[in-house]
Amino acid sequence: MTPARPGMLGSLRLRLLAGTLAWILASVALAGWGMASLFRQHITQQLQAELTLHLNQLTAAVNTGADGRPVVDPPLSDPRLEQPLSGLYWQVDRLADGSRPIAIGAARSRSLWDQTLASPPPATPARSTAGDQSYDMSGPEGRGLTALARVLKPAEDDAAPLRLIVAADRSVLAEPIGRFNHMLAIALGTLALGLTVAAVVQVVVGLRPLARLREQLAAQNAGDVKRIDGRFPSEIQPLVDDFNKVLAMNADIVQRARTQAGNLAHAVKTPLTILANAAARGDSVPAALVNEQVGMANRQIDHHLARARAAASSGAADGRAPLLDSIQGLVRVMQRLYAQRDLKIAIAGFTPAQQFRGEQQDLQEMLGNLLDNACKWANTQVLISAEMIAPASVLMHIDDDGPGIEDHARERIFLRGVRMDEQLPGSGLGLDIVRDLAGTYGGEVHARRSPLGGLRVTLQLPAA
Repeated sequence: MTPARPGMLGSLRLRLLAGTLAWILASVALAGWGMASLFRQHITQQLQAELTLHLNQLTAAVNTGADGRPVVDPPLSDPRLEQPLSGLYWQVDRLADGSRPIAIGAARSRSLWDQTLASPPPATPARSTAGDQSYDMSGPEGRGLTALARVLKPAEDDAAPLRLIVAADRSVLAEPIGRFNHMLAIALGTLALGLTVAAVVQVVVGLRPLARLREQLAAQNAGDVKRIDGRFPSEIQPLVDDFNKVLAMNADIVQRARTQAGNLAHAVKTPLTILANAAARGDSVPAALVNEQVGMANRQIDHHLARARAAASSGAADGRAPLLDSIQGLVRVMQRLYAQRDLKIAIAGFTPAQQFRGEQQDLQEMLGNLLDNACKWANTQVLISAEMIAPASVLMHIDDDGPGIEDHARERIFLRGVRMDEQLPGSGLGLDIVRDLAGTYGGEVHARRSPLGGLRVTLQLPAA
């Protein structure tokens, strides 16, 4: 099945840009709606305040004449009220019983010319406050008006109630709101464009290290470079460092495999050559010679298989092996193996909580080789002790009371095939295997003089 081509969801850059742009657009739209609503509310309240001011002036200036008709004296101060069809009007109606008009437009501003303002509809709680009623209506030339009405009872007992109306053209609202919305759209559009450019630049610049990392990986894949070079941001650098460690570990494993393959080929070639030469000299090959050379080849094969297993388990930090159980089992084996010598094998410093961070088989092979070597050389006693030198490291000392080794020769015992005494059985491979196994786990092995008088071999391994 052909895999689908990665779309937008497959690109981190596009996902970041899409999310950022969506947030920018939503934020700008919400801000524009909020500011436009606040400005509209402000302008509306300002118009209401202006109409209330004119209505208060009209209330103070209106009187009832001798003939019962309303008279406004002095005239209101706003000059627009004297200009015909200016958009600002006032009107006074006479009422019969407080609600039914008997004379609409009994007095009105000059700006109304020969027209009158319509009576307000029945008051609703939402638009009637403190005795004043606000309503919308159609005025001169069919233009929409916002009006404010108030019923006034003159001081004269026989005077009819009056209804005072002040109205203004709604264009005084629409024009500033339109100008504000236009300017607001330009400002928010510019802001959105700037934020979009900034987001694009931020995403491109922010993801540039990933592009550089991809180029480095491609070069490493092509074999042009051995590792990823350069400094990366702190969020990416740990990944790069870990990847370089993996590359180095793989290169080391490959090199070890090549070396071990060459060593094995060279080691097996010698006994095969001896057997081939012996066979070429006669019709039959002595059995003793065959056994000797086959045994040598088997020892070399076992040795290199052990090293291959060590390389395969390199860095195998997932395993857990209890130290005390492993050493007790090995001590029992050694006591049976060297029972005729009556060796005293003691354990000190081990606790059930101590664990080796690695494979138990590798731990037993390392300790078994060291313990076997100590028992071979010991006179009467062998001591195995342990101490924690850090939360993640443990030292194990294998001491014997044998003859020991001179200072200059102690490091030679870890070389492959080196035997300090040809009279004792062995192949000279055990300590070399211990060193290789310890090295694969990041540990070390050293030899020095023992407090018991013989040799002390110290094995440092990672602890769980």
